[in-house]
Amino acid sequence: MLFDTHAHYDDPRFDGIRDDLLASMPGKGVKYITNIGTDLATSRATLELTRKYPFVYGAAGFHPHEAKSMTDEALDEIVSMLGDGKIRAMGEIGLDYYYDLSERDVQRAAFARQLEIAKELDLPVVIHEREACADMLDILSASGVRRGVVHCFGGSRETAKILLDMGFYISFTGAITFKNARKAYEVVPYIPSDRIMAETDCPYLTPVPFRGKRNDSGYVHLVAEAIAQLKGLDPEEVARITLENGKRFFRL
Repeated sequence: MLFDTHAHYDDPRFDGIRDDLLASMPGKGVKYITNIGTDLATSRATLELTRKYPFVYGAAGFHPHEAKSMTDEALDEIVSMLGDGKIRAMGEIGLDYYYDLSERDVQRAAFARQLEIAKELDLPVVIHEREACADMLDILSASGVRRGVVHCFGGSRETAKILLDMGFYISFTGAITFKNARKAYEVVPYIPSDRIMAETDCPYLTPVPFRGKRNDSGYVHLVAEAIAQLKGLDPEEVARITLENGKRFFRL
């Protein structure tokens, strides 16, 4: 059994097939899924999915792309959602300097504020970072937050060490199956078995050999198999490890 720790079933690409697809997941060996909000609307949709499916949990927050929409009123509603028993983390929060869909100072302020809230509520954080590693680490370090995961990790072994020393988890997607995933060959074996998680980030980042198609949690086993190959472990052992790590991280 597997845990897809980061998914986006609120995405329009699942319209018309969402219910049938999610209902099929236990039969495909997926025991748990965490759906991750990226703004107020997707966090609301995440909450609804957690109420409909016993095996779906959630995170609520403002992605750096959506930092510009984080009003006080919207943030108050997110905080209210974080009090729900099935919303288990604040996220997806962080910094993205690749697209800059929100101004960088707005991203930094939103990230710091959400970290402050997560610390107050004793909730883990789900972090997105792209082309903003130094600022992400600086803000994270200053926040005092020590419960979190950097999802879809594509950074260096040195960055991984800093995060691990802070107490963070590292999560990998189907991107580690891509031909250009050179860093993964060094980083994945370095991550301790009790700090690694598997995710799809669906509908994005579909693993090889299905790259280019819409992703879903049914492919998370391919991520676990890639981790197993890189770490020299049995795929079933990695499935067990990542399942237990996900349960511990989200306190299930």
